[in-house]
Amino acid sequence: MTSKPTVAIIGASADRSKYGNKSVRAHLAAGYEVFPVNPKAEQIEGLKVYRRVEDIPVALDRVSMYVPPQVGRTLLEEIARKGCGEVYFNPGSDDPELVEAAQQLGLKAVPRCSIVALGMSPRDFPDA
Repeated sequence: MTSKPTVAIIGASADRSKYGNKSVRAHLAAGYEVFPVNPKAEQIEGLKVYRRVEDIPVALDRVSMYVPPQVGRTLLEEIARKGCGEVYFNPGSDDPELVEAAQQLGLKAVPRCSIVALGMSPRDFPDA
């Protein structure tokens, strides 16, 4: 069992120029245990990648979304079943209907950049 806060990064990427990668690095720097979620990757920033949120073996404090709203809609019920403290809908991953749907499922929806919420900036994490 972990004593660190936990986060699933949905849409995590091995491409260091993408926000889904910068978020992995930001949450690691902030002391989170990070669980990248991407159905097409094996490893990101040295971490095992999970195909689905439900595959993550621990309870989640946070989910951070880096997928388009139409993809996010297909994941909300799975996230609600898994449970988590809050779901961050980062810029480009949110729309009012998605946020409302998340709230209707009992999720604490936060339409805000999760990196900025950590007190950091995506610029703090270089592409190289």
